[in-house]
Amino acid sequence: MELAFNDIIILLICGVIAGFINTVAGGGSLLTLPILIFMGLPSNIANGTNRIAIFMQNIFSISGYKSRGVSDFKYSSWLSVSALIGSIIGAKIAININEVMFNKILSVVIIIVVLTIIYNKKSFNINSENISIEKKIISVIIFFFIGIYGGFIHAGVGFLILSILSNYNGIQLSKANSIKVFVVFVYTFFALIVFIMENKINWILGINLGIGNSIGGWIASRWSYNKPDKIIKIFIIISSAIMAIKLWYF
Repeated sequence: MELAFNDIIILLICGVIAGFINTVAGGGSLLTLPILIFMGLPSNIANGTNRIAIFMQNIFSISGYKSRGVSDFKYSSWLSVSALIGSIIGAKIAININEVMFNKILSVVIIIVVLTIIYNKKSFNINSENISIEKKIISVIIFFFIGIYGGFIHAGVGFLILSILSNYNGIQLSKANSIKVFVVFVYTFFALIVFIMENKINWILGINLGIGNSIGGWIASRWSYNKPDKIIKIFIIISSAIMAIKLWYF
């Protein structure tokens, strides 16, 4: 598939924006998925192609957080193993499922999440980190189901992950974001394998988009590590609202 110069520029710009949003909050895929479809890809191939960009982005996001000393590799690893198993199941479902109905359901869920963030002042608990054995076990189980969803369509999974890490484990958002990008990196790798095996990838579009995502992810991971959680919260509200609208009307 040949790309015009304008197409490459569009992919790069959208990728940078999506990579930034994905790293500090979530929802960037609701910008990139429509772009890929508008460029002529069937929805399931657009879904698979988008994973290349997500995978590339999270390599740089992880590096950015690590360079700032913001990480929790041990806890991230436990959650990643659970999520990757779920992602394989989700990716297999994604190959043939009707996405239109699912997108409308997801848009309602996102609206609920936004309202929760806006009206619940304790929506993000940053002062009582708790990763006890009991909470670890429950979190691992939850992340298996998050992996299923992430493998299925991915869009908005960042909100789910941040909600669990912040509300349930009480982890500060900057650290929670570092855990999120690691978990997403791991399960995306395995979901990507499923899409590749089913020949649902456009490598040319995916790699060009991935370059933009990588730049955005690196910038965001370096910029957001020491910013007040209130600023990150604003990004979550804005990107989730945009995502809900696109899901419903797209």
